[in-house]
Amino acid sequence: MKKQNRKRSRMSRRTLLARGLAASASLALPTLVSSRVVGTRGLPGANDRLRVAAVGMGRRGQNLIGNLPPEGRVVAICDCAQSRLAGTYRPKGKFVPILAPFLASADSKTCKRYQDARQLFDREKLDAVMISTPDHNHAFIAMLALQAGLDVYLEKPLTLTIAEGRALSDAVQRTGCVLQVGSQNRTMEMNRFACQFIRDGGIGKISHVDVPNYAGPLHPRSLEEEPIPDGLDWNLFCGPSPLRSYHRHRWVKDEYKVGDLRWRGWDLWRDYSGHLTTNWGAHSLDIVQHALGRDLSGPVEVILRPVDDVLPLAKTYAATTPMPRTFGSNADDDRRFWPVTLRYDDGIEIRFNPTVNDWQFHGKNGTLMMHRNRFRTDPPDLVKDGPDPQVAEKWKGFGHVCRPHVANWIDCIKTRATPNAPVEIGHRSNSVCLLANLARELGRSLRWNPETERFVDDQDADRRLDRPRRKGFELPVL
Repeated sequence: MKKQNRKRSRMSRRTLLARGLAASASLALPTLVSSRVVGTRGLPGANDRLRVAAVGMGRRGQNLIGNLPPEGRVVAICDCAQSRLAGTYRPKGKFVPILAPFLASADSKTCKRYQDARQLFDREKLDAVMISTPDHNHAFIAMLALQAGLDVYLEKPLTLTIAEGRALSDAVQRTGCVLQVGSQNRTMEMNRFACQFIRDGGIGKISHVDVPNYAGPLHPRSLEEEPIPDGLDWNLFCGPSPLRSYHRHRWVKDEYKVGDLRWRGWDLWRDYSGHLTTNWGAHSLDIVQHALGRDLSGPVEVILRPVDDVLPLAKTYAATTPMPRTFGSNADDDRRFWPVTLRYDDGIEIRFNPTVNDWQFHGKNGTLMMHRNRFRTDPPDLVKDGPDPQVAEKWKGFGHVCRPHVANWIDCIKTRATPNAPVEIGHRSNSVCLLANLARELGRSLRWNPETERFVDDQDADRRLDRPRRKGFELPVL
């Protein structure tokens, strides 16, 4: 592949953010044409098939491989568990048709397998990488990819901490690489139209927005040590987080039940995730910020609303997260169900509401209810020229929910345009979710400065913007 030299556009982060905010009303961010300043790969030619690696071969990783457009070819896969690598070649159930095109291609025969992403980036000649590991490894692996000069598709939520998100966003700007956050609602036509409709004043002046009361993560606790499964590098799985003893309750996600509870494994624990608040909330709060025109900002207050009896709130997610005082949880864990209100500087509030299942925007002229690629209004005739519902069909079908979003990423790699879900926006949306969990963790309301990304006169809260990292998993300095 021939290297192409392009001048990098030099601009400060403040200038870039200002331009992005000004462009948000048109549902597009400015095109940023630049050369990669890190790594030696160079930019792909317009007619080249991109050499792509996939890191994290669970359900989402397999979906990403199955939805990669023909302009990309998977040349390497990586997972800390050899069983996941082998499972990609022996799919089961609904993943059989998803992976069939890849398995039938010549690429699958030459595709390399790795357990350690560091070895992958050192040894393979790549153009791009798709990362769908557990949340706590996102920042480390993405920064390694940027260091290698690669374009990145990074699943949401972007990072485990707010400080990681800032470091990653700044690194993307410095390197000129393309990073698409896996917030596919940003590409869905119904969501894009509804957000524009709200920003254009379609429901009038907004008073507040209701979103579901997503549960936060469980604190660490003692679990009886179990034998590490053959082929699993538990040290790599733990990555920058504490090296705790292996137990399948800490690892395996969505593969078995504990009683009637579908066990979410690593997603349940604060060591590795923000649980439902950052997992599902990363979609909800991302779209809410977009509709409010706050893509590059955030709230100024995080108001915690204590509840004496959290059991009624917890029952909403009884099939997804442990109930209070079960599986060794304690009173501190009850706060993960407490509702939160996020207040912006203009008085608009986002309220975690245990009685709603979608995202409800309340305006002077009516209410717009939105979810994944669908919306409705009250009164029903509030929107008179909405998009044809048929445009939503291409998103349907198991595993297809990310297909156009991945295609947008591939297009931007070739054109060097800004993707639909760029890293700065992903960082800001994820920060809102993390702020809610931090208020619950501290057990009190907080004041936040979205410009400085620091709490107001609150050093204790500021110390929680980042976490210690284990030796060997420090973030690269780019």
